[in-house]
Amino acid sequence: MTFASDVLKLLRLDSSGDKQHLVIRSAGGGGKAAEYSFGIEEEYFLADRRTFDVAIETPNALFESANWSTGGQAMREMLQSQLEVATNVHVDVNDAREELRFLRREVANVAAQYGFVIMACGTHPTAVWRMSQPSPKPRYEEMIEDLRSIGHRNMMCGMHVHVQLPDPEKRMAVMRAMLPHLPLFIALSASSPFWNSHKTGLKGYRLAAYSELPRTGLPELFESRQDYDEYVGALQRSGVVPDESHIWWAMRPSMRHPTLELRAPDTCTFVDDAVAIASLYRCLTRHLYLRPHLSKEVTVVERAIAVENKWRAQRYGTDCIFASKDGPVTISEMLSRIVDDIAEDADALGCTAEIEHCRTIVDRGSSAEFQLRAYRENGDDIAAVSRWIATSTLSGTNTPIGQGAPTPS
Repeated sequence: MTFASDVLKLLRLDSSGDKQHLVIRSAGGGGKAAEYSFGIEEEYFLADRRTFDVAIETPNALFESANWSTGGQAMREMLQSQLEVATNVHVDVNDAREELRFLRREVANVAAQYGFVIMACGTHPTAVWRMSQPSPKPRYEEMIEDLRSIGHRNMMCGMHVHVQLPDPEKRMAVMRAMLPHLPLFIALSASSPFWNSHKTGLKGYRLAAYSELPRTGLPELFESRQDYDEYVGALQRSGVVPDESHIWWAMRPSMRHPTLELRAPDTCTFVDDAVAIASLYRCLTRHLYLRPHLSKEVTVVERAIAVENKWRAQRYGTDCIFASKDGPVTISEMLSRIVDDIAEDADALGCTAEIEHCRTIVDRGSSAEFQLRAYRENGDDIAAVSRWIATSTLSGTNTPIGQGAPTPS
């Protein structure tokens, strides 16, 4: 078997922390190979491996070990109950999937050494936000000082997807064109039906709580990068934010990378769901980039409808019926239209199977549906929900409800 030299330059070969297997990762390069390359960030809850109660205080040694074990790809988040991982830059979706599995395994193995499990979901079913503690990092301590109780209520975990464009200066146009589609990503990823040990009645409660923070929600309708820079500059000169990383919209141009970053989804319990949603976003980004005229079609009316649909996605998840100028649109209809539109892009990026998996999510429901089922089938036992999340985070499948949490090797 032979490989082209330009492909070999994009590969990185690593071993897992237990030295039992190799992990091949595709890293972004230059030129055509880097176009539409992508990366995934996931936030997890740390919970007691016996009770599944969310962690309140977590030792620095845990994160130092996780960071070392993953090659620098695991780190603290705003609260001590959270841990974040970030993949390398990828051009091959299968590499991204394998690395995401690798990262979950590695951080789970480390967490187990300190008596914790990881849980991939938008909200922890039983967490009490009043008990949350900020991570011991100056950035997070300063944010808590500014946000106060709202910062402590940020006990939520999301998934972020970065996609690099051929011309990063065109990110604003793509962001505008993407606005009407953001509710679909929210519905597909919904994994936060519980809050403070209660059913919320929403499939995706995370963004409802997150909207308490400033500079969240859907992006504004900026006409150009200049408009966006003027907005950020105004906030910085006024002492409101130190930099644009404090803008927490559902989608934003990344400050550190030449990417357009999707931030709307909940963390997905199933790895395959996460990769499918990331692939849908990646292919749609390519589709909109190659058709710049579509950004002009997103008006203030379209944005207002998207705001309504964002709420409907949070409320109903994969049972959502969206609003449109022409009347109600089911989530299946919306997804089918997009899948048809981006078929060429999916083929070009090698993501066709992953895009089709999004139909599976709609048919069988997102993580929120499984959590609610676990609750019902166990006599409204909220502990069964936490147990199911912890188990399914690593198994990647719908683990039988009666099973306990996995014991990482």
